[in-house]
Amino acid sequence: MGVVTTMDPQGELGKGGHALIGADLGARGKHYVCGSFAAFTNIIVTFPIQKVLFRQQLHGVRMSEAVRQLQRDGLGRLYRGLVPPLLQKSTTVAIMFGLYEDFSRLLLRQARSSGTPEIITRSAAAALAGTAEAALTPFERVQTLLQDHRHNGRFNNTAHTFRTLLREYGVRECYRGLVPILLRNGPSNILFFGLRGPIKQRLPDARTRAGHMANDFVCGGLLGAALGIMFYPLNVVKSRAQAQVGGEFVPCRQVLMTVWRERGGSIVLLFRGATLNYHRSLLSWGIINATYELLLKVF
Repeated sequence: MGVVTTMDPQGELGKGGHALIGADLGARGKHYVCGSFAAFTNIIVTFPIQKVLFRQQLHGVRMSEAVRQLQRDGLGRLYRGLVPPLLQKSTTVAIMFGLYEDFSRLLLRQARSSGTPEIITRSAAAALAGTAEAALTPFERVQTLLQDHRHNGRFNNTAHTFRTLLREYGVRECYRGLVPILLRNGPSNILFFGLRGPIKQRLPDARTRAGHMANDFVCGGLLGAALGIMFYPLNVVKSRAQAQVGGEFVPCRQVLMTVWRERGGSIVLLFRGATLNYHRSLLSWGIINATYELLLKVF
C-alpha cells in the first residue's frame, strides 16, 4: 500500500534533513488552506443530500419519506444546521490533510534512523491526523441536533444549541458520540491516504488540467464511497447516540444492538440510507480530492 503525495518528505530528508527543519511555513500551511477550501465547496453543494441521509440513519425510513420530512419542514429549514458542518468539515479536512503531511515529515525523519518501513510511518501519520479530527466532535453533535426535526422547537441555531448544551449539561455532553467517531476516523484515514496513490496510478494518464481533475475526482470519489459503506454502521451509531440530549452515555456496542433490534435484526435495514450515502460520498470526496489537488497547484 503506497502513497502518492504532493510533497516528498523523503526527498527532503535525503538532503540531510536541513530542508525539514528549515521548511517554509507557508508551503506547509497550504495543505491546511487547500483542505479547508475543498471541504467548504463540498458542504455547500452536498448539504441537502446529507440531510436526507441523516434522516434515514436516524429513523430508518426510506429515501422518499426522508425527502417528505424535509418538504414538511419547508424550504426555509433546508439549510438549517449548515453552520456546524461547514465549520466542522472545513476544519477537519484541513486537519486531515495538513496534519497528515506534518506527521509524515516528523515520523519519516525518525524512521530513517530506526529503519521503520514507510508504510508504517504513513499509516501512523494518517491515524494521528484522524484522531486529532475527533477533537471537533461538538460540531457533529450540534449538526445532529439541528437536523433532527424532533428538536426544532428546542434549539434555534448553532450558537443557541452550544449555549444550551454547555449551560444545562456541561462540556461532556458536547462529546456524546465520540467513540464511534474515533473508531471511524483513524482507520478510514489510513485507508484513504494509503490507497489514494495506487488508485490514481491505475487510472488513464492525464495530459491536461481537466484530465488531472477528473482523475483526482474519480480517485477521491471511489475511495470516499467505499469507505462510506465500510464505516456506515458506525455513522448510524453516532447519529443515534448524538440525537439524545441528557441522560446516560450508552456504550457504542449497546447503541448498535438497540438499533439492530429495532430494525428486526435486518442487515438491509441497518444499512438503510447506505445507497444514498454511497452516492453522496462519491460526489463529496470527489469534489474534496479534486479541489484540494487543484488548489495545491494554484498555490
